[in-house]
Amino acid sequence: MEWLVVAVSWYLYLLLIGLLFFPLTSMIFRRFSFDMGYPFAKTIGILLTSYLIYVLSSLKILPFSRVSLFFIIGLFSIANFLLIFLKRFSLTQKNLFIIIGEEIFFLTSFLFWTYIRGQEPSIHSLEKFMDFGFINSILRTNHFPPLDMWYSFEKINYYYFGHLTGSILIKLTNVLPAVGYNLILSSLFALGVTQSFSIVANVIKVLSSRIKIFSLTIFGLLGAFLVNLGGNLHTIYIFTEGYQIGENIKPPPFWQILSGFNPSSYFYPNATRFIPYTIHEFPSYSYVVADLHAHVFDIPFVLLTIALLFMAILNLPFRYQIRLLISTRKVPFSSFVRKIDGSVIFFSTILGFLVAVHYMTNASDGPIYFLLSLIIFLIIYGLSTKFFVFFTIFSLSFLLFSYPFSSHFSPFISGIGVNCPPDFLARLERLGPLIFEVDKCQVSPLWMLFVIWGFFWISFFLFLLSLKSVEIKNKSSKKIINFLIVIFSFGNLLIFIPEFFYVKDIYPNHFRANTMFKLGYQAFILMSLASSIVFFFLKHQKNRLLSSVYVLFLFFVAIYPLFAIPSYYGDLNKTPQLDGSVFLKKLYAEDKEIIDWLNKNVQGQPLVLEAQGDSYTDYQRISAHTGLPTIAGWFVHQWLWRGSPDFVNKRIPDIVSIYQSPDIDLTKKLLKKYQVTYVIISSLERKRYPNLNEEKFRIIGNLVFQSKNKLGTIYKVKQTHLSSQTRN
Repeated sequence: MEWLVVAVSWYLYLLLIGLLFFPLTSMIFRRFSFDMGYPFAKTIGILLTSYLIYVLSSLKILPFSRVSLFFIIGLFSIANFLLIFLKRFSLTQKNLFIIIGEEIFFLTSFLFWTYIRGQEPSIHSLEKFMDFGFINSILRTNHFPPLDMWYSFEKINYYYFGHLTGSILIKLTNVLPAVGYNLILSSLFALGVTQSFSIVANVIKVLSSRIKIFSLTIFGLLGAFLVNLGGNLHTIYIFTEGYQIGENIKPPPFWQILSGFNPSSYFYPNATRFIPYTIHEFPSYSYVVADLHAHVFDIPFVLLTIALLFMAILNLPFRYQIRLLISTRKVPFSSFVRKIDGSVIFFSTILGFLVAVHYMTNASDGPIYFLLSLIIFLIIYGLSTKFFVFFTIFSLSFLLFSYPFSSHFSPFISGIGVNCPPDFLARLERLGPLIFEVDKCQVSPLWMLFVIWGFFWISFFLFLLSLKSVEIKNKSSKKIINFLIVIFSFGNLLIFIPEFFYVKDIYPNHFRANTMFKLGYQAFILMSLASSIVFFFLKHQKNRLLSSVYVLFLFFVAIYPLFAIPSYYGDLNKTPQLDGSVFLKKLYAEDKEIIDWLNKNVQGQPLVLEAQGDSYTDYQRISAHTGLPTIAGWFVHQWLWRGSPDFVNKRIPDIVSIYQSPDIDLTKKLLKKYQVTYVIISSLERKRYPNLNEEKFRIIGNLVFQSKNKLGTIYKVKQTHLSSQTRN
């Protein structure tokens, strides 16, 4: 039961963070009458601690260390205790009962996914090397920004703030990074589950103040399930002959290959790659495959933003209906100051901060929630003075809070492409940021879009139908209805944008894949929350027909994890193992020993030379599992991050020469050029460089480590002069 002891000790740190930040959380979520916003306390605590250490460390005021983190948490704890002292915090017995229940729900969810992940904990395949490399590089740094472990001397040019938050949990709990990786995933799952539950439960509580706790819990659980475990209607293919996957294979319509229940034919990743040349991932798939990618780290922050936008809808005077956005009343400039109130300043500042966090965590989420916030406040205020006050403070807050990151981040997009541009635009080729490429034309068939998004479309349609049969007089209920209409409408906007536009990146055939992926991911979260609330409307009105239609489509969405989880993790009958580096013992036993030696004996970030390889391969396993930078890493990833293949291409010949050249003087020159401290020679190096000349390293360096099977060695280069850049 070692895994359980480690998991519970990690959980206790999360519990402590949640309790310490609960007074502040309850003050922010004062309109969340059901639970006082308690499930958001852990996220707020992690977020504020991470941001403050990020800024202070960037300014070199505090080092990124465990002591610094405890100091910052201590300062926030004092502030939270002051709120209790000033009587800004009170807790009823009923709230306490609910909060204890939610904490048990969090712990259960956390242990549930820890057990599942423990069946196959390997930090291996897909993009896990990249994510783990970021985390390890951050853990080794003293001041930000961190070094790019796959491009020596340079900083990470990626949105890594989420990886920073995960690194903070590893540093606080003092667990092995390879264990912490998997516990971070379980934590994100538990945060996503409980925060989704809280949003849905509190919205429904406003709609029906007399609803029983049991009923409220059921609807909250539905919301938690849809957001975090739900799939899409692609599971209809379980009842077909299935279809082959391939680069140029278009999935056949399901009605043409119906054959009865055939679960063995179902390949769960197809639900995220259904429309050719695109990606339409969702959280359930993300949790299963376990890449700690930026969009996964942002899930708790996204739910926090959605909760605050809901708070804004409830707290602020709702002067305009959706059909009336423009005020015809003139507002004289002399009344400008009178139009400013505390609520506008509060929401504009805190939302600006959160949008900055989205940008630093998963860059595309920044503009998504910037736009959604503007739409909601435009609906609240119309084109009035208050809206322009909000817009000004909101925009300035975003720029200010994102500056520590944006000052050293170079976005890796080259423009906005127009999908299937007409001939007269194609002849222009470019107009400002808009790009017109005649060979870039992909249109999603409507039936395919329905397979992916049909459950949400049906939910929205049923919601609109239900509104026709009920008269709602309560002002708060009207606000929520408008909020849900906005969420559904905005979600559909995100779905259809990639049909007309795409963000230009380096991928030729999959040119709109990332655009659809990033926008669709947020559409899924938004509309999952809204759809669970729709079910409350249907049940509340006792409309059996509409409820039956909803449940029918819900069935296909709900069964997705029943196939995805066993497909990846097997029968779930193994004793959980949380160390994500154990797979190396089987595949590359010598590399496991090399990595362990480096992690134990090497401080700072001296450069380690290993074989350079293509993206998604096992190359760069040393730098990924240690955070020690190498000369050049995964080719396509560096091409994407830095905008050109030349960055890596210029270094590859030098790496080849270091390993294969018989010229010792040239080797010394290149080692000095890149300030290499350690040279790795193992099975992958010998495979990559068949003419590898190991004898020269016995002259140039000292053998400091050799694996038990004699296949892996580490040479420390003699008289290497490291620059301050490599020490960070």
